[in-house]
Parts: sequence; C-alpha cells; structure tokens
Amino acid sequence: MLFIQLTGLSGSGKSTIANGVKDLLEKGNYQTEVIDGDHYRKILCPDLGYSKDDRNENIRRLGFVANLLATHGVISILAAINPYDEIRRELKAYGPQVLTVWIKCDMDTLIKRDTKQLYKKAFLPEGHPEKISNLTGVNDPYEVPTNPDLIIRTDLESQEKSIETLYEFILAKIQSFKPKNK
Repeated sequence: MLFIQLTGLSGSGKSTIANGVKDLLEKGNYQTEVIDGDHYRKILCPDLGYSKDDRNENIRRLGFVANLLATHGVISILAAINPYDEIRRELKAYGPQVLTVWIKCDMDTLIKRDTKQLYKKAFLPEGHPEKISNLTGVNDPYEVPTNPDLIIRTDLESQEKSIETLYEFILAKIQSFKPKNK
C-alpha cells in the first residue's frame, strides 16, 4: 500500500497528525500503522544514541518495518524527526509507495508549544545540568527536505486542518495506485 515518512522538528505535530489520520483511515477500513519514532526507538533501537550514524540507523530500521508493512497492504506512517535528507532519500528508494511529508513549523511556535520541555532545556546555558546538547534544529542539524511530496504547515493551520490535509493526500495516492477501468 503506502509508506508515508513524516519529517519535522520535535513538537511540530508528527505524532498527533499521524494518529489522527490513522483514526480516519481505519474508519474507512484501511489497515494503518503509525510507527512513532519516540515509541519504537525504545523497542527496536535501544542500542542507538544520537550521533548522525545512530540517527540514520534508527530511521533505517523504522523505515524497514514501515516498508514491510506497506508491502503487505498496510498504510504505514513513520512519525519521526528523520533529520537527514540522505536517509530520507534512501527510504524513498524502496519505491513509489514511499512518500515524504514535511511537517513544517517555525521555531517560535515550537518554543511556545514545547510540550516536552526540550527547547527550554536546549537553550539553557552551557554547563547547566539539565542542558540538552543534541536537540535537532537547535544544537544538532536538521536538513530541510528536498522535494517533499507534501508540506503541512502546523504553525499556520489548525491541528484538524493538518490531519485533514494528510488524510486527503493519502486517499488521493491510494486512488492513483488503483488500476483504471477501461
């Protein structure tokens, strides 16, 4: 079926959108699985840290699972920061069923939301015991996606609108994969 790789900074709304879309798709009898980076990292990748190589390996493993599910007819939504364009392109190479969606949100909005208090900790002074030194987009790189299939601006639209946008995008893609009647 489809493998949707969401990418965006922490707090941009990836998990919220993915789970909202999953609910809508399941109401339409589509098998759907959300592979949430925060949750699955603890299970499939507890041996990995936050270096570039480890982050890429984490996404590679999660992407393998998502693609495997997609080849078995499940709509797979990978909701992870997925910060490096190189690994996003590697996953896209699985085939046309893999689509990249950038969940874009400006830094001011992310700092205001800061549900996990990560931005607050990342901006603490050096030497502070609670300082985070590897927050993607602040003191660790985030590469803007090249040629995403869809951009959703969660800083400019409501959560409901973002969910609807991704849902409609997925439905349109499902229709494009169905054979045309002659």
